[in-house]
Amino acid sequence: MRRQGRLLRLAMRDQAAFSALCVAPEVDVAVALFHAQQSAEKALKSVLCLHHLEYRRTHDLEELAARLSAAGVSLPVSEDQLSCLTPHAVEFRYDDEAVHLLSADEAEQLIGLLLAWANQVAETAND
Repeated sequence: MRRQGRLLRLAMRDQAAFSALCVAPEVDVAVALFHAQQSAEKALKSVLCLHHLEYRRTHDLEELAARLSAAGVSLPVSEDQLSCLTPHAVEFRYDDEAVHLLSADEAEQLIGLLLAWANQVAETAND
């Protein structure tokens, strides 16, 4: 449970970094979206840990979501939505061309749903 809690705290930290970077006028949205992806990744991994499901070391949000779905865990977002964030983990960090798969507002909504869900799953498990 300690690892799950740590991942959830780190997911919230990345969400805060994302939010702060979104309002910084000199920061490209791709930099902020990296933190959105990281927040989503850690939220998914926290729920995987909570359900005692193993996962390989990956930034692939769809793979993590598929692992949860295969175990019968319902997610609050679709794998298609997650696929818009996955490239921000690696591919877009090393490219200076703007690629907009989703807006900052869409990313904010997505990670908000994931974090609320992960927190609810954790609270239910602690009852």
